[in-house]
Amino acid sequence: MRGMPPWAAWLHRANLHLSGELLGGPRVLKLAWVINAQKLGSLPFVWLLMWVYDDWSFVAWVFLGLYGSYGVAWFLKDMAFPDRNWQRRVTWGGGAAAFLLGLAPYWVLPWLLVSGRGHPPTSASLVACAIGVHTVGLFLMVAADAQKTFVLRERAGLITDGMFRLVRHPNYLGEMMIYGSYALLVGHWAAWAILLGIWTVEFVPNMLAKEASLSRYPEWEAYRSRAGALLPRLRR
Repeated sequence: MRGMPPWAAWLHRANLHLSGELLGGPRVLKLAWVINAQKLGSLPFVWLLMWVYDDWSFVAWVFLGLYGSYGVAWFLKDMAFPDRNWQRRVTWGGGAAAFLLGLAPYWVLPWLLVSGRGHPPTSASLVACAIGVHTVGLFLMVAADAQKTFVLRERAGLITDGMFRLVRHPNYLGEMMIYGSYALLVGHWAAWAILLGIWTVEFVPNMLAKEASLSRYPEWEAYRSRAGALLPRLRR
C-alpha cells in the first residue's frame, strides 16, 4: 500500500492473507464470529484456569471480572454497531489462523497469572491503577468505534473531532490500555513481550494502512500535524 514502510505493508498483506484465505476454499465464516468466540470465551477460559490451578485469589478474581466484562462489552458493541472491518468472510484456515495466531496468545496472560508463574501485585493501589486504566481504555475503545461507525454511516471522509480530535487512533489506544492493565496484574515480563509482539505485528500495520488510505483526503496532512497517533501532541 502506497505511503507505508515496506515492512509494514508486507506485514499487513501477510495478516490479511493468513486471517482471510489461508488454505483456500469457501469463505464461510465472518471474521467477527471468530473474534467474538475468543472474546466471549475469555470468561469461561479464565474461570477454568482458576478451577484447574485452584487459584481463587483476589487478583485472579479481579482479572476474571475485568477480562470477562471486556469480552461481554466487545460482543455487545459488535451487536449494536458492528465494525465493517470484521464483517469480511474468511476461509476455515483463515479463521483458525486468526484465532490461534492473533487472538489465542492473549490467553497466555491469565495462564501466567493463575498458574503461579506471574507476580501479581500485592498492593491495593496497583490493583486500583490496573482497574482504572482498564476502565478508561474500555471507554476509549467503545466510544471511538461508536463515533466512527455512526459518522461514516452519514458521510465519508476524515473524522477529526470528538474522540479523534487529539489522537488519530483512540480505539487502538483503548485496546492497548485494556491489555496493558492485564499485564500489570500478571506481573511477568512474558505478558509484556506478547503484547509488544501483537502490537508490532498487528496494530502498527493496521494503523499505518488506515493512514495510507486516509492520506487521499486533502485535509489529512493538517490533521496529522495537530493530532498524535496514540497520544496528544504537546503544544509549544
